[in-house]
Amino acid sequence: GLFMGGATGSQQTAIDFITISTFGNAQDFGDRTQSGEGGHFASRTRAVCGGASAPTYVNTVDFVTMSSTGNATDFGDKTTLNARASGCSNQIRGMLAGGFKAPAASDVIDFCTIASTGNFIDFGNLQGNREAPAGNINSPTRAIWTSGDINGAGNFANSISFVTITTTGNAEEFGGLVQTSFGASGLCSATRGVMGGGYTPSNSNVIQFLTIASTGDSIDFGDLSDGKYNRGSTSNSIRGVFAGGGPSHVNLMQFIEIPTTGNASDFG
Repeated sequence: GLFMGGATGSQQTAIDFITISTFGNAQDFGDRTQSGEGGHFASRTRAVCGGASAPTYVNTVDFVTMSSTGNATDFGDKTTLNARASGCSNQIRGMLAGGFKAPAASDVIDFCTIASTGNFIDFGNLQGNREAPAGNINSPTRAIWTSGDINGAGNFANSISFVTITTTGNAEEFGGLVQTSFGASGLCSATRGVMGGGYTPSNSNVIQFLTIASTGDSIDFGDLSDGKYNRGSTSNSIRGVFAGGGPSHVNLMQFIEIPTTGNASDFG
């Protein structure tokens, strides 16, 4: 599992990695070509991170081969200049959705073919402008983004949007949320999506989940050990790991077992 870039008051390029099935501290993987808070997704072989603010908004996308270590390589460009977009993917196609470029949030979804390199292509639109929606909730066929800031002013959407990954077009309504937020972090198995933390407008430790193949409202899962937003998140379909988070930046990692419910535990 990889955590790519981010911010600690200043924008960062560092890439960390963990072995999800074990416990322990993260190790250095390399560096992104671009610093900052980019949206991310992966196949089993390649991890992709796109966009950031460093301090100007960029559409740069870079990637690494996950089985190796080393610095990222340029992939191409997003269709939009923004930060805090969120990714989803299957093993073939990756997408970035939402984000923020002052003074407005974005509703754009764009996509690429993960195994190739090149510029992204327009996919469609979310159900509205969303800064920092929770992403990385996907099955082989469906991608889901939840909540997010509608206008960059603390108005959080009580909305879950989904698309069919193999098509193009605008997102459809999935359901509502136990808690709306900015900067919640998503992870998943092939059947269940889990969202943790966020800003509500106070820092949240709530974990909620949904069943990807159905539609409907999210359900309470448990709690994280602390209230943070803009965490890193990764999973291996059984175990999900949440890492870091703001506004008081920490290096804490904690994990859940995705098929169950309950509170998170310390990882490293």
